[in-house]
Amino acid sequence: MAYKSLQHFVGVLEKEGELIRIKEFVNPQLEITEIVDRISKNNGPALFFENTGTEFPLLINAFGSRKRICLALGVNDLDDVSKEIEALFKSLMKPKDNILEKLMMLPKLNQLASWMPKVKSGRGECQQVIMENPDITKLPVMKCWPEDGGDFLTLPVINTKDPNTGIRNVGMYRMQVFAPDLTGMHWHKHKVSAKHFAEYKKLKKRMPVSVVLGGDPVYTYAATAPLPENVDEYMLAGFLRKKKVDLVKCITNEMEVPADADFVIEGYVDPEEENILEGPFGDHTGYYSLADFYPKFHITCITHKRNAIYPSTIVGIPPQEDAWLGKATERIFLAPIKMTMIPEIVDMELPIEGVFHNLTIIKIKKEYPGHAQKVTNAMWGAGQMMFNKILVVVDESVDIHNYAEVANAISINVDPQQDIFFSQGPMDVLDHSCSKFAFGGKMCVDATVKLEEELRGIQRVVGAELSVASEKNFQLTNNLQPTTNNRQLTTDNQQLTTDYPEIKSINTSLLEKGISVVFISIEKNRRNHIRELNEKLFRDSELKKVKVIIYVEHTVDANDIKDVVWRWSNNVDPRRDSYVVKAESDAEISHIGFDGTRKTKELDNFDRDWPNIICMDEETISAVDEKWNRLGLGKFISSPSLKYRKQLYKGGAVITE
Repeated sequence: MAYKSLQHFVGVLEKEGELIRIKEFVNPQLEITEIVDRISKNNGPALFFENTGTEFPLLINAFGSRKRICLALGVNDLDDVSKEIEALFKSLMKPKDNILEKLMMLPKLNQLASWMPKVKSGRGECQQVIMENPDITKLPVMKCWPEDGGDFLTLPVINTKDPNTGIRNVGMYRMQVFAPDLTGMHWHKHKVSAKHFAEYKKLKKRMPVSVVLGGDPVYTYAATAPLPENVDEYMLAGFLRKKKVDLVKCITNEMEVPADADFVIEGYVDPEEENILEGPFGDHTGYYSLADFYPKFHITCITHKRNAIYPSTIVGIPPQEDAWLGKATERIFLAPIKMTMIPEIVDMELPIEGVFHNLTIIKIKKEYPGHAQKVTNAMWGAGQMMFNKILVVVDESVDIHNYAEVANAISINVDPQQDIFFSQGPMDVLDHSCSKFAFGGKMCVDATVKLEEELRGIQRVVGAELSVASEKNFQLTNNLQPTTNNRQLTTDNQQLTTDYPEIKSINTSLLEKGISVVFISIEKNRRNHIRELNEKLFRDSELKKVKVIIYVEHTVDANDIKDVVWRWSNNVDPRRDSYVVKAESDAEISHIGFDGTRKTKELDNFDRDWPNIICMDEETISAVDEKWNRLGLGKFISSPSLKYRKQLYKGGAVITE
């Protein structure tokens, strides 16, 4: 479905009961964020702020549910897109035996051509109003979190071109406002726009850039999609909306932009100019990304349609709206991955707590020893999957959308000393756990049923019993159901905290479900503390019957599993922070502990700054509490930040204590 405008999409959301209009003034400085954080964490609707203190209303949380992301992409289910892509691939790749079959392909080829973007003459709706003196501060640009370095555009669709080939890239990178006609351009070194910038730098030429806000919501999604280089994102948009994207020439540069956009911000980046210190920014990891130097974007013109709507989003501690953009990518790009690179993949899941790049679960049709490792290597070499930190591989019989099933598969099938594999490579710029910037450890957890060649000796182990399914097909059968021993372990938690006072909370609840994982929150006080404690617990305590312990810092409640997974996956460098305790014999299980705590110079010889988690300030929380009942938002929802403020460290965006 092609939306005529963002206004059209707002109308559909309202008709579907997926939008609330807020007429009272709400300040884009922190207050909108606080409201949206409460709404999004409680599966609430899109919000349309009509009074922003500017002439433009603001739309936010528009993609923030499965229903709304499906509405935005014009589908009944996200898997529909993947199925259509798979059918298209098969149709195009199928051998054509005769002229009739080739002729039958012409309508399909014509359909493909109809999705290609087209530049039309004249001006578009996006140019109905031209600001005589471009001033981005006249838009309701938000300051999202208290320690942010300033106001940020959070849904900008950024258009650049390769100066040598003319091939376009459309990406999404936040933009900090520094002056009415100046912002930062936060493109990471791994991104295509950054490569375009590097080419302009070689040529010593100014780089034209045009930024789009609004229009058909599919443009926003396409800008986030992990397409291969040299594939036009507006072609993907055309495929999704089943109608080509009409582009028009910009007024002050040679870029082309969607004619139906709400705003177009034109300008340039000068590669000869010094970069500007940009940030901090409360990011999608749930932590602040810290200040760094990025190119300056000079605004030469701002145009907009009449009755333009300013689109925005917030990111922060999950879940937030961006989780649903990630879910769309997970479902849509499953088919291309299967069809072009890794056909043995059956399904893929990106847990929200893994914030996209930290944790991925895939299931495969396993056919031979080492198959999981083969798939892992292929995944880590595939586009933005190079940023993945932890990859869990299971068999096709496992429902990977049921995390209890995945955890059971890990508990049953993983021998930690030989079924967990470590590597290193490029990491996301936002990964604060790496010892070196954007370079760190990766981990594959092979939770598939093991074939004979993959087993350690006879492998008759405590808590798992080896059964022979066939001469060449072995399976570890789970024997960790609730038992007297497991119940005793739960009741001995108090003894553990007495013996080891640095343990502040311990969660053994998964053992009662047959899942051999324990969570511990710990207050570190010396070097190698967790390594040494891990060895003691696995050798000398009731936990010697357990395969996996995940350690998080003492501020985290070990009983809050979602928070534990979020904090652990952010804070661990798997290659550096994993401690394997090998089995003493083939008749014993092996173990592994993961240090998911904050790293410091004093205790961990960690030389980088460590960011704080993201929380709203008390003043803003109180202001929103006071006006909540006047906003028409329904039943009062307390601030999620009240929980997390207890976990803050001293300092601002950077921890100083």
